[in-house]
Amino acid sequence: MVQIASPLVIGALVRYQDCYADEILRTGSFFINRRKDALSDQSVRGIIAKYAKLAGAEYHITPHMFRHSFATLLLEEGVDIRYIQQMLGHSSILTTQIYTHVSGKKQRDILAEKHPRNKLKIIG
Repeated sequence: MVQIASPLVIGALVRYQDCYADEILRTGSFFINRRKDALSDQSVRGIIAKYAKLAGAEYHITPHMFRHSFATLLLEEGVDIRYIQQMLGHSSILTTQIYTHVSGKKQRDILAEKHPRNKLKIIG
């Protein structure tokens, strides 16, 4: 299951579904390639490679990098790892913990804001 909060994205997907309803029904897949067959994993990798090259990316970009970036950014924004686990569809929290390498900057920000020592009042 994919959660989509943007009305614009939902509208675009509904229009897409209307255009490709027959192919979606025939293939059992929501995303369709130019031959009107189910979009394969390899096709997705090819599309990403094409647009990464057009954008001038200097390194190889994979679909998994999008998942990893998504999870890391949510974690850095303070989203509980259990919610991220559900969004990624991981059955085990251990799998999700791969994404817990929060950036050094985020760690410093957390310590500066949340460290218990900050609550001490020094009388002097």
